[in-house]
Amino acid sequence: MGMRHPTFLLSHKRVYGCGTCHSHLSTEECIVSRQFNGQHGKAYLFDQVVNVYFGDAEDRHMTTGMHTVRDIRCRKCAAVLGWKYDRAFVQTEKYKEGKFILEKNIMVDVQ
Repeated sequence: MGMRHPTFLLSHKRVYGCGTCHSHLSTEECIVSRQFNGQHGKAYLFDQVVNVYFGDAEDRHMTTGMHTVRDIRCRKCAAVLGWKYDRAFVQTEKYKEGKFILEKNIMVDVQ
């Protein structure tokens, strides 16, 4: 197995990157909602992210109910960036399944 090369994103709008190493993470077009809160303040819900890896699944009680989530880490520097929703136990929260939270204070604009 060879080394994985990071994905480089091109967009006519904003490209978001890791606040530590500036590795590309997602684009403005992939934002589902800006109305979320993370552990460190405001957060965005994305439908696609790149250059990350996931921690183990765990059940967490959040303000909108119980969810099964995995922490998201930067593939380049291992900084914790947010989490991925694997499962929502509350029916009205099912739209989050398979989507990603990235914390605004941990991201930078790279383009």
